[in-house]
Amino acid sequence: MPPITTSVFELFKIGPGPSSSHTIGPMAAAGAFAREAAGLPADLLTRSTGLSVRLFGSLSATGLGHGTDRAVLAGLSGYEPETCPPALLSEMDLGPGAAFPVRLGPVTLSVRPADVVFDALEHGYGHPNTLVFRLLAGEEVLLEKVAFSVGGGFIQWQDAPPEVEASPPYPYESMAELRAQLAASGLKLHELLLANEKCLTQRGSIEIEAGLDRIMAVMAEAVDRGLNAEGTLPGPIGLRRKAKVLSDRARRSPTVQAAADRLLVLLDAYALAAAEENAAGHTIVTAPTSGSAGVVPSVLAVMQRHLKIEPQALRAALLAGAAVGFLAKHNASISGAEVGCQGEIGVASAMAAAMLAYAHGFDLTVTENAAEIALEHHLGMTCDPVAGYVQIPCIERNAMGAVKAYNAFLLATVEDPGRHVMDLDRVIWAMAQTGRDMCPKYRETAQGGLALRPPEC
Repeated sequence: MPPITTSVFELFKIGPGPSSSHTIGPMAAAGAFAREAAGLPADLLTRSTGLSVRLFGSLSATGLGHGTDRAVLAGLSGYEPETCPPALLSEMDLGPGAAFPVRLGPVTLSVRPADVVFDALEHGYGHPNTLVFRLLAGEEVLLEKVAFSVGGGFIQWQDAPPEVEASPPYPYESMAELRAQLAASGLKLHELLLANEKCLTQRGSIEIEAGLDRIMAVMAEAVDRGLNAEGTLPGPIGLRRKAKVLSDRARRSPTVQAAADRLLVLLDAYALAAAEENAAGHTIVTAPTSGSAGVVPSVLAVMQRHLKIEPQALRAALLAGAAVGFLAKHNASISGAEVGCQGEIGVASAMAAAMLAYAHGFDLTVTENAAEIALEHHLGMTCDPVAGYVQIPCIERNAMGAVKAYNAFLLATVEDPGRHVMDLDRVIWAMAQTGRDMCPKYRETAQGGLALRPPEC
C-alpha cells in the first residue's frame, strides 16, 4: 500500500452541511464536471441542450434529506464549498419554475431541479455514493463522467489515471510505521506532520499555521452560531435546536452546580451547536466528515475557553488529530455509506481524544492510546438517519462522541501505558472488517435501525 499523502487541508474541509459525502463532495464534483465541460470545443458546446445528474446508492436513498440535489445544483452554478455563503443550501429555492444557469464557455444552459435524478439504491458502480454527470444534445451524450463521493468531501473519478503524488519526507501508512519514523528521525509527532505537509502542499510553516488557525476559527464560528440560534431545523422531523438551552442552563441552572458537571454540559452544548449548524446546511469543517463536525470543534472549544491551551499547542494538537484521521481514512474508511457511523463519529472521537492528550504534553504512546480507546468503543456503530436527515441520531451522537473522547483521554493518561494491550492499527483494521460485514441497510441508507421508527410529528 502506498504511503499517506493526504493534506491536513483536505481532511479538514470548510463547506456547507449536512454531509461531506452528500453535499461537499457532490458540490465539488459538480463544479469539476462543469469546468471540464466548459473546456470542450465550442462547436460541440453550441449543440448542447442540457445537463443531467443521476444519484445512486446512498446518495439516492438519503440525498433528499442530505441536500445532495441542492449541492449539485450549486456546484454546477459555480459555487465552491469553501467560499459559498453559509446559508446557501438552506435558502435555495427548488420550487416550481426554479432553474439554475450553468455557464459553459459560449453557452449558458438552464438546469432544473428535476435534472438531478434520485436513481437506484442498488447499482453496479464501484462505490455506494455514485454520481453520473452527462452533458446532452437531445438524447446524445456529449460528455459523461462518473464520480464516487468516498467520504469527508473526497471525490474519486471512475477510470481516472492515478495522480502523481508528492513523496513525503517521512512516509508511513500505519501507526506502526509512523512510530518507526518518529523514532528514527527524533522528531515530535507534530514536527513530522508539519514536514510532510510542507512537501505535500508546497506551503511554508507560517502559511500552514495560518491555515490551521483558519480551520479552528471556522469551527469556533460554527459553535458560536449554534449557541445563539433557536428554532426548528429543516425537514419533516420538526427537531428543535437545543444547544442554546443547554449552554444557558449549564451556567445558570441550580441543578448543575459541580464544576465537572458544568464542563460536561458545556461540552455537550458545544457539540450540539456545531452539529445543529451542520444539520441546517450551514458552514462547518469536516472533522473528518460533516456528520461528525461537532466532535472536534466542541473539544477544541473546551481546550480554548476552559482549559486555556495556548495557540501553538492547539495547532500541534490539531495535527495530531489529523494523523489519526489520516490512518482511519487510509486503512479503513470515514464514509458512513461504507462502514457506518463508526467511521464518522468514531473516528472524530478518536481524533479529539488524541488532540487532548497531545495538547497536554503527553507522548505518542499516550496519544495513540487515547485515540484507540475512543475508536474501540464506537466499533459497530450503524448509520441510520431518521427520514434521511442528519439530525436523529446524528446530532446527539456528536455530543456522545465528544464525551467519549474526553473520557478516553482521561483513561489513557491515568492508566499504566505499558500495560495497554490494544493498539490503534488493530482497531482501525477491526473497524474496516466490521464495516464490510455490516448489512447495507445500516450504512446510511435510512432502511434500518432508528430510521424505521421515525417519531410521530
